[in-house]
Amino acid sequence: MMRDFDAVVFDMDGVIFDSERAVLECWLELADKYAIPNIMEPYLACTGTTMARTREIMMETYGPDFPYDEYAAEASAMFHERYDDGRLPMKRGVRELLEYLKSHGKRIALASSTRRQTVVNQLRDAKILDYFDEVVTGDMVERSKPEPDIFLLACEKVGVAPARAYAIEDSYNGIRAAHSGKLRPIMVPDLLPADAEMKELAEVVLEDLEAVLAYLL
Repeated sequence: MMRDFDAVVFDMDGVIFDSERAVLECWLELADKYAIPNIMEPYLACTGTTMARTREIMMETYGPDFPYDEYAAEASAMFHERYDDGRLPMKRGVRELLEYLKSHGKRIALASSTRRQTVVNQLRDAKILDYFDEVVTGDMVERSKPEPDIFLLACEKVGVAPARAYAIEDSYNGIRAAHSGKLRPIMVPDLLPADAEMKELAEVVLEDLEAVLAYLL
C-alpha cells in the first residue's frame, strides 16, 4: 500500500544529478594546479548552500586574499565544458521515481540552492524538466539552506502542506532545512554519509532513488 503523502520536493545536485562529485573533481584539479590546501573540508561544508554562502565559506577558510572568484570561474568553465548539453550523469532511478509520482497524481517540486537558469538548463538537457510542477531556486529566497525557506516556498507553490510532502536531500544543510520546515526528510547520502544528527532528523536514510521508490510504494 502506498504511503500517504501529496508531494515530493527534490534537491537537485547530488540527488538527481551526480553533480557534487563532478564539481568536486574540478576543484581537486584546481587545488593541485594552484596548491590550495585541504580543499575537501570547505568544499563539503558548501554542499547544499548558495553561491554567495559558498564564497563566504571559502573566504573564511583561506583568508581575504584568496582569489576565490577567479578559481570559481575556472572551475565553472571546466564543469560546463565537460557536462553541458545533457552530459551530466544522472543518479540511478531518477526517471523511474519521477514517472511513478507523476502517474499517481503526486505533486513534484524542485528546491535547489543553485541559480535558476542553471537548474532549468540541466533539467531540460536531461529531458526531465516537464515532470516538475514547480522549480524553486536559491535566487528566489532570501535565506538559504539550512533555513527552511526554499522548501516552504516549494510547498506553497504546489499547494501542499509541508507535513504532506517528502523532501529528498543528500546534504546535511538540506536535511536540516527540510526538518525545520516540517517536511518529511528522506536522506540519500552522496559525498557525506549520514551521521547521528542526520539519522535523527530524517524520517529514513536510503541508499539511492530506487530504494526511495520502494519505500514510497
